[in-house]
Amino acid sequence: MNFLWTVLFMAIVGALIGAFTNHIAILMLFRPHEAKYIGSWRLPFTPGLIPKRRAELATQLGRTVNDYLLTPETFKEKLLTQETRQVVSDTIEQQAVRHIFQSEKTLVEWLRLVEGEKFIPIVEQEVTTYASKQLYQFKDYLYGGTIEQVVPAKWLMQFDEKVENVPNWILQRGETFVHSDEGALLFRKLLNNFLESKGTFGNMLQMMVGDSNTVVEKFQKEALKFLSAAETEQLLRGIIAKEWDMLKQKPVQELLQNIDWSQIEKDMNAFILRKMDVQERLNHPLSYYWPTGSTWFKEEVLTKLVDALFKIGEEKLEIGLRALKIDEMVEKQVNDFPIETLEGLVIQIATRELKMITVLGGVLGGVIGIVQGLIVFFTT
Repeated sequence: MNFLWTVLFMAIVGALIGAFTNHIAILMLFRPHEAKYIGSWRLPFTPGLIPKRRAELATQLGRTVNDYLLTPETFKEKLLTQETRQVVSDTIEQQAVRHIFQSEKTLVEWLRLVEGEKFIPIVEQEVTTYASKQLYQFKDYLYGGTIEQVVPAKWLMQFDEKVENVPNWILQRGETFVHSDEGALLFRKLLNNFLESKGTFGNMLQMMVGDSNTVVEKFQKEALKFLSAAETEQLLRGIIAKEWDMLKQKPVQELLQNIDWSQIEKDMNAFILRKMDVQERLNHPLSYYWPTGSTWFKEEVLTKLVDALFKIGEEKLEIGLRALKIDEMVEKQVNDFPIETLEGLVIQIATRELKMITVLGGVLGGVIGIVQGLIVFFTT
């Protein structure tokens, strides 16, 4: 009987010791929160394990998070996905269509956002200045030589062909005129003027000639003979060719010396500004000039833009994470985190497990007590 009481007593004592020591060990993970001193002597095992090693734990935890958890590859897998790409693409398209391509905001209002409205008179001035410069450069070019030197060779060839046809055209027009009533009237008028200018002698001639129609018909026949004669064509062709050759050798400045270039400049610039009408043209939204802009943006730009953004994001992600210094952030947060709150979180999460550890300590202590009782019994 004494044997049973001895074993039972030692089992109870062992269980109490085991449960108590395990409970104390669990508490010593966090408590005491601060070091305890007797005078200048710090009590052993103060502060608790986690408070004492918190700096090392924070550093190691920061490295672990930075090297194994929040790595560039992790962010790429989570952020640079096809779903994210589609969301970004849809968002950019919606915002671009809404705020740019289908916006009612006029081009003038867009310019006002960047104080660009003041550039309108500058643009007009630049355009007119450029036009004036080109005009006077053209003038200097014209005044720098003869017609043959200034006019393009292709044009001169075309003019030469036209000049060759001028004699035939003149003679044909002359024959048509001589045949016409208008030509007959002109001949009659010339004849009457001639006879009137001769006074009495003219009257005598008129009486001798009789009806002027006969004379006019004779004049017409003679004029037609003259116009149809080969010699007349050769003569006219030679005169025109000679005059054309002389004209080609004349300096352009001599032919254009009476032109008022300053007035041409004013008229030209006024015409340009009137046709440009910059203020009115800018008083329309972008869709007025580019109704298919949103379609073009979607088909030609959007995919390339998103690809470029994701490529840049992929290239800069590691640099950005390195700049964030995640390990230092985690280390600082762990060091600044109140140890009481951390202890409460651990106990709240692992209450059942901690109780089981205490119970396990009691069970092991009880088993050890029974073993010790048996050893004492058999050795005494």
